[in-house]
Amino acid sequence: MTAKKQLLTETALQLFYARGIHAIGINEILAQSGVAKKTLYHHFASKDELLLAALQLRHERFISWLNESLQQATTGDAAVEKLFMALSSWFNSEEEKLGYFRGCFFINTSAEFSDAESAVFQRCQLHKQVVRETIGRYLQCDEQRLNKVCLLMEGAIVTAQVSGGADAACALAVKILSNDKGQG
Repeated sequence: MTAKKQLLTETALQLFYARGIHAIGINEILAQSGVAKKTLYHHFASKDELLLAALQLRHERFISWLNESLQQATTGDAAVEKLFMALSSWFNSEEEKLGYFRGCFFINTSAEFSDAESAVFQRCQLHKQVVRETIGRYLQCDEQRLNKVCLLMEGAIVTAQVSGGADAACALAVKILSNDKGQG
């Protein structure tokens, strides 16, 4: 990726994540990045193409962060604890790789692009699928438990974004999963 294309993608990601896609125009991205409009359209045919590049960049960073957060887990239970500890750290904007917490970029984006046929919505779905698969590799559990962990994770993300109850949401999720396991 050329330096200008990378700068445009980084700038778009930062602005889209902070304020939403529809709230940000191409001219603002150009002003913030210092890149000429002709250069932008040399790399991206449309705002949607730029958004797809921003989604891909965020996806790569998030999956890398997720793998780093879970790689030391030696059991499924340890993976659950590490997952929710890492999420709590992200919610409190303590994860440099992910930056300031503004919710899940993919949840936020899919709310703005709800047409299931759109490439943007499908990219958001793919991200969630890859996150689930990544967590599944570390949890080494049945489908039902993986579903519960992922649902609780998504709920914790939304709770942290909407109410700011990041630590409480994560602690409750771990408690629910611990109690559930004892009843299985």
